Amino acid sequence: MRPDISIVVPFLDECESLAELHRELVEVLDRLAAYEVILVDDGSTDDSWAVAKALAEEHRETIAIRLRRNFGKAAALDAGFREARGHRVVTLDADLQDPPDQIPLLLAKLDEGWDHVSGWKVSRQDPLTKRLPSGLFNRVIRSTTGIQLHDFNCGLKAYTAEAIEGLRLYGELHRFIPVLISSLGFTVTEIPVAHRPRIHGKSKYGVRRLAKGALDFVSIVLMTRFNARPLHLIGGTGLGFCFIGGAILTYLAILWLQGVRPIGTRPLFFLGILLVLVGVQLLGTGLVAELVVQSDLITRRAYEVGDIHGRRP
Repeated sequence: MRPDISIVVPFLDECESLAELHRELVEVLDRLAAYEVILVDDGSTDDSWAVAKALAEEHRETIAIRLRRNFGKAAALDAGFREARGHRVVTLDADLQDPPDQIPLLLAKLDEGWDHVSGWKVSRQDPLTKRLPSGLFNRVIRSTTGIQLHDFNCGLKAYTAEAIEGLRLYGELHRFIPVLISSLGFTVTEIPVAHRPRIHGKSKYGVRRLAKGALDFVSIVLMTRFNARPLHLIGGTGLGFCFIGGAILTYLAILWLQGVRPIGTRPLFFLGILLVLVGVQLLGTGLVAELVVQSDLITRRAYEVGDIHGRRP
C-alpha cells in the first residue's frame, strides 16, 4: 500500500539526535495518515548509520539508506526522493532544529493546492555568523529569481510527489529547490515555522559551503533561464561583441574616407577586429549549444547508494 506521507531526513554525523528525532516524528505522524520515514546517511563517520539501521529494523515504516561516501546534502535528498513513495513528501534536517510538530502545518498548506511549501524560520535559533550570510543569500535569490520567499534554505519543506519527480539534485542545489520547482511550472509558497537551537553535534555550515553555493547560484541562473535556449546567452553576448566591433570598424572606415590615415596602426582597429572575431566565435558556440540543451549533469546522478536497509519488496 502506498503511504500518504514520505518523510525524508538527510543526515551527516548526527548519531546523538537521530533516535530522538525519529521518536518525535512517529509521535506526530501516528496521528496523521499512513507514512514512511526515509533516513539517508550522507557518509557519516560516527555511529549514525548504526543508529539508522537499528531504527529501520525496529520500525517497519522506516527505511535507512547509506551513500558510499559524503556526496553532499543535495545528493542525499535526491536519494531520498527517488525512494519516496508517498503522495506528499516532507523533508527536515536531522539536528532537531526543525520541530516535527510543524509538519501538519506544512501539509495543511499543501492541501490548499500548492505544489511546494517551504518553511520560514521567523525566529531563527542560529548564531549571527549563520544568519547574516543566509539573509544576504535570500535577498539575492529573491531579487534575481523573482520568487518572493523569505527563507530558501530552510530544511523543513513539503512537496507533492509530482513536484519532486523531475528534480535532479547535486552539489549545493538543495539551497535552490524552490527556484528549481518553480522553473518546472509548479506553485511555490511558504509559511512561518518554529526553529530550535542545536543541542547535539555541530553545524556543517562554513565558508567553503558558501563559496560552493555562490557557484551553484550561477548554475541555477543558467539552468532555469537559459537551459533550453543557450543561444540567447552565448549568442547574445557574441552578437553584442559583433555590434561593438562593427561600430568601431565603421567609425574607422569613415575616418579613412575622410582622409584621416593611416588607421591600420591604431589600437582601436585591432580592438574592433578582435571583438568581431570573438563575437562570431560565440555565435557559433551558441548555435552548437542550442543543439545540445540537455546537460549531462541533469540526466545523471552525482552519487551512488552503498546500502539500503529495510527496503520493502
